Amino acid sequence: MQGTTRTPSQPAAYSPTDRTVPTRSADRARYDKDLVHAILDEAYVCHLGFVRDGAPVVLPTLYARVGERLYVHGSTGSRPLRAAGQADPGLPVCLTVTHVDGLVLARSAFHHSINYRSVVVHGVAHDVTDPEEKRQALDALVDHVVPGRAADSRPANKKELAATAVIRLDLDEVSAKLRTGGVNDEPEDLSLPHWAGIVPLRKGYDTPVADPGLAPGTDLPDYLAAL
Repeated sequence: MQGTTRTPSQPAAYSPTDRTVPTRSADRARYDKDLVHAILDEAYVCHLGFVRDGAPVVLPTLYARVGERLYVHGSTGSRPLRAAGQADPGLPVCLTVTHVDGLVLARSAFHHSINYRSVVVHGVAHDVTDPEEKRQALDALVDHVVPGRAADSRPANKKELAATAVIRLDLDEVSAKLRTGGVNDEPEDLSLPHWAGIVPLRKGYDTPVADPGLAPGTDLPDYLAAL
């Protein structure tokens, strides 16, 4: 659902900018589009940062990627989503996504760390006003949570669409950053009697719990069983 096929004319990497080159551990930065897309497609929640009344605000919210564009949804009463529609030429934002893959436990407190994969997107968010684009964006948001779910649920009606705002953010100024590998203790600390290593973290799903009010004969769909 999220991905699109890249034609030979499309660049395979995002161009670094002053905002996407980290000042610390710059060797961990990546700009490969396939890697960025994979990190985005695996997560559910992003953090959307913007400035409101002169102060920074960061909100967690659901999102979905469609090609080189991210869609973020919320209530029409949400301040950032209202601002994206009122501002000209839009709302400057910074959107982040992070996966924690492991806890890095070193012999020294200083060298404790985490293995992670993250993406940071800078840009200007715009309100989605075209009805067809909005419906497609909402379908993408539902399918991003569980692929196949949009076709197996009632679409939003006019009242629900009117109460839902969607903003879009193009993937233009983008970078990924990741840490992999083991412990980086100092040579003089290697003989210390402290356990050191990696505690891996992984995402998993429990058995779906059916709503008690399901209509008779409603079976668990294959796309949920596949999780």
